[in-house]
Amino acid sequence: MNISSDDRVVTVDGCTVKVVDADRVVAVRERMPEAGDLTDTADVFGLLSDPNRLRLLVALLDGELCVCDLAAVTGQSESAVSHALRLLRAHRIVAARRSGRMAYYRLEDPHVRMLLDLALAHTEHTEALHPEREGTT
Repeated sequence: MNISSDDRVVTVDGCTVKVVDADRVVAVRERMPEAGDLTDTADVFGLLSDPNRLRLLVALLDGELCVCDLAAVTGQSESAVSHALRLLRAHRIVAARRSGRMAYYRLEDPHVRMLLDLALAHTEHTEALHPEREGTT
């Protein structure tokens, strides 16, 4: 990245972009996570973005539950719950504990708990505008 302080223009990958605060742009670019880390983070948010998976994770905030109980709590089929849990387990968002033939699932990472707690707190004290749901643009 080349910065010309006279005309506050930045050249990035051959494209010239006007910059207002060049020092800040440099500082933010230096602390920007690697592309792979951003992709992994986006994947976590993608997993959390599905309402059915989110129901499972919210149910697990109170502690571990088996597939049958998770299906009963969330109103999903056991098959759908198992499929979602496989995906969440593969991304280390949930973990399983075996007891005989039963598997009990729990949240694996306290960071996920924190994300869920923050997201739920946010939606509880704000009124989201959803023009796409209300039929207005």
